[in-house]
Amino acid sequence: MKLFNKKNKKYAQIFRLFTEESWILHAKNFNKNITHLFAGKKHEVFIEAAEETITYYVGLGKETLQNFEFQQIGMKFSQAQKKNIQTVPTLCIADFINEKQFEEFVKGLFLGTYSYPFSKTHAFWNEIFELHFGNLSQKKLDTISDRINAICEGQTACMDWLNKPANLKRPEALNTYLKNLAKKNQLKYTAFNRKRCEELGLGAFLAVNQGSAYDAAFTILEYKTTEKNAKTFGLVGKCVLFDTGGISIKAADNMHYMKSDMGGATAVLGAIIYASQMKLPVNITAILPITDNAVSENAYLPSDVITAYNGKTIEVLNTDAEGRMTLADGLSYLSKNYKTDILIDLATLTGSSVRMFGDTCGAMFSNNEELKNLLIKTGDKTNQRLWNLPLWDVWLDDFTSDVADFKNISMKPLGDCIIAAKFLEQFIENHTNWAHLDIAGVAFGNVGYAKEKAATGFGVQLLADLIENYH
Repeated sequence: MKLFNKKNKKYAQIFRLFTEESWILHAKNFNKNITHLFAGKKHEVFIEAAEETITYYVGLGKETLQNFEFQQIGMKFSQAQKKNIQTVPTLCIADFINEKQFEEFVKGLFLGTYSYPFSKTHAFWNEIFELHFGNLSQKKLDTISDRINAICEGQTACMDWLNKPANLKRPEALNTYLKNLAKKNQLKYTAFNRKRCEELGLGAFLAVNQGSAYDAAFTILEYKTTEKNAKTFGLVGKCVLFDTGGISIKAADNMHYMKSDMGGATAVLGAIIYASQMKLPVNITAILPITDNAVSENAYLPSDVITAYNGKTIEVLNTDAEGRMTLADGLSYLSKNYKTDILIDLATLTGSSVRMFGDTCGAMFSNNEELKNLLIKTGDKTNQRLWNLPLWDVWLDDFTSDVADFKNISMKPLGDCIIAAKFLEQFIENHTNWAHLDIAGVAFGNVGYAKEKAATGFGVQLLADLIENYH
């Protein structure tokens, strides 16, 4: 992608951006008939085709719009005009927008080119395509270009892996990809197979994996900065490649969507790609406990008692509550073996969070007031919103077991996302700066680029922004 600070004499393609207010001010400078068809309203597009130039008038809506709305508008515009946009140097005219707003708009343009499987075939990704914007210095435009490339790299990788059908994302395929990614982005890559997991005592993760025809891959990616005294982020992403529910098998109706049960892992993946490409001055240790949850003669059974990595025992009441099993070992392994300033786990964990929030926001739980507030603020800023829910000890009773330390679900038909969060808290080894994000309703849903439900990319920009701006 190339952004240039210049204005040529002639352009075959122009993007003109207007708020409702700026259109009122400037409408008199244009063909008066345009006013019948365009008023600068949000997502409104008018196309003027002259002999030499095609001009796209793009409506932004009210002047009070937030930064993330520029990304939404850019994305919707790019999705709608995919076939019409030409591979030519293009002028962007928007005298009133600031650096951040311009970055968000262009980010939207490029993310709007996504469809599965992603390839950079759209006009925007062509070598010949240049976007000219005279309001910012070349230095600023270069920085914006680097940031957009990095976030597109991270978010498209996240969405592609989430959208892949089950047979194209067996553990081996994902691991090969992660190995190559680690090489390309100077990450340290470690993966424990089933045998090594047994030796280490990763019992909760292995219980889920034992029904699988494919070997386990408890995978660790590490990004290290050269900066001294940098903050260290510990990230754990639920990475169940396909979730049948196991012996407690799911209903058939929407089971094909269970290829999306690795949304936590893909968010982590996108963020670590962004951090490493931008060479952010932080350290990241990410754990992705990779497995599927299958039905087989070896699958774990309701009533099994499992010993987790930290020695605590879990009575399995429902094999479809497998995400918290894999995360329990991911969290305790990370906490016991690495020193992290911030610990965050993300998971497409419960139907309960979907019923509560739909596709509006993720459910958030945290034991740290500062981190809680920062996540809410970052969620609002990136439009990847989170809503805080309680972690009161009163919930502990609901999953205390007669035959083990804990049950993996409560038998009460309510508040399962809270039970799951409280359960995971028992495996953070007293970490004082932890957050759990249940993103089941927001990682996969209705999107502008697909007819069916598909990956939204939720979590990548949230984590990237949090990591980049954490002090």
